[in-house]
Amino acid sequence: MDSLYTELQKLAETDKDVPLARMTTLRIGGPARYTVYPQNELSLDGILRMLKRENVPYKVIGKGSNLLCSDDEFAGVVIRLDRYFTSSFFRDDILTAQAGCSIISLAYDAMKLGYSGLEFASGIPATVGGVTFMNAGAYRSSMADVIESVLVYRDGNSEWISNAECEFGYRTSIFQSHPDWLILGVRMHLKPGNVNEIRELMDNRRQRRMASQPLDKPSAGSVFRNPENIPAWKLIENIGYRGKRIGGAMVSEKHVNFIVNEDHAKAKDFLQLADEIHDEILERYGIDLKMEVEKFNWK
Repeated sequence: MDSLYTELQKLAETDKDVPLARMTTLRIGGPARYTVYPQNELSLDGILRMLKRENVPYKVIGKGSNLLCSDDEFAGVVIRLDRYFTSSFFRDDILTAQAGCSIISLAYDAMKLGYSGLEFASGIPATVGGVTFMNAGAYRSSMADVIESVLVYRDGNSEWISNAECEFGYRTSIFQSHPDWLILGVRMHLKPGNVNEIRELMDNRRQRRMASQPLDKPSAGSVFRNPENIPAWKLIENIGYRGKRIGGAMVSEKHVNFIVNEDHAKAKDFLQLADEIHDEILERYGIDLKMEVEKFNWK
């Protein structure tokens, strides 16, 4: 009998052997031994305490839009907050949202109420927890610009920490160096705006994304962070990698900083292609590109 599975079921809805490929936008990744969907903080606290006591590895994910998972089995527990941690509310220009909320849905909710500040996030297929963890951004804006405070579970307690304590930087935050901290919710400070103007800006940006990004194919978004002075896509273009393919992974013809899952790509196909791009640019330009995509479950 699988005792851990039995114990997890007592605390939350639990699945076995769900492929990470089904939990990520890249559609790549081996099976996770267990996947749990805690309904509330009490359930989540019980799960985390048990996993720590039993020394079982775990990973909290949202929409999986920024993950490159290996094809190996993850012999641990994936914790998903996007099924039940999805409450949000506005109080004037303050938006408070749980970590499992879709940031796209929140951007549209804010627009309908005439609040500005999340327009940049209206095309990011991620949860509030995920975009906070990465300090995700677009159009020269990022989550750090709107976050007032973050509700964090750490050391067995939940507490609000300030924006300053989050140590936000370009696609970074303090949470990346503290994987045992869990983001439970975020409080954002928006600004009053004109509904029609906000809607028009979001519509224009949606059209630009559709025209310039391979939204019709599985991907993990931009592969590399932009170095100073030159965008990553230009470097990739300069080395002639548009359309370059290894196995089922291919550098997008539409946007070269996207590697798409063209045809049942393996994790090693994607990583080999990314490594080739990195090494070629380092050799030719002396620029050490950093991956924006997070690797998970690699040995």
